[in-house]
Amino acid sequence: MSNKKIAIIAANGNAGKLIAQEAVSRGMDVTAVVRSENRSAAQHAIVKDAFDVTAKDFAGFDAVVCAFGAWTPEAIDGIGQAIIHIGKCLEGTGVHYAVVGGAGSLYVDAEHTATVDQGPDFPDDWKPLSASHGVGLAWLRRTTDLDWTYVSPACEFQADGKRTGEYTLAGEELALNGVGESTVSYADYAIAMVDLVEAGAHRRERISVVSK
Repeated sequence: MSNKKIAIIAANGNAGKLIAQEAVSRGMDVTAVVRSENRSAAQHAIVKDAFDVTAKDFAGFDAVVCAFGAWTPEAIDGIGQAIIHIGKCLEGTGVHYAVVGGAGSLYVDAEHTATVDQGPDFPDDWKPLSASHGVGLAWLRRTTDLDWTYVSPACEFQADGKRTGEYTLAGEELALNGVGESTVSYADYAIAMVDLVEAGAHRRERISVVSK
């Protein structure tokens, strides 16, 4: 059991809810940062828009998880902007900042010159989403006083996928599972994210998660 104190941005979302549930199940002290009533397993809530939170809101936390998501064309740019805003609140604090990232920026070559979202099979409709995630990741890489970890899911990120309790942690390059697929369920991703927060590992790195 862990006594870590963590905050989860957008804890009412699909990923945020599962991360909160997993963290609470391990004895963590979890605060949901939500725009309306807390609908997650988190024991506490800060009811604020993600863009209204300040550094003071995160005083005393061990880690902050950003699970901010957006899907409509007019809101997608907010993903990168939210990653940056929360990150600026945490600069210089030593608080571990873990970000639910995107898969489009994973590299598909050893030289790190080509990414998933540059491939011919990457849907045009997904490119704005990938670009917004990329803005956030690029900003994180430029920081010098922020303990961040950007966690990319596999390409097929299954909201209703099975919780197997197993996953493989990979790096900057697209990884495949034992049957040659790039897939992971939200539930297994949540396990990986909470494992990461619990260990305080992979700071100032982008990593990725794929099913076994």
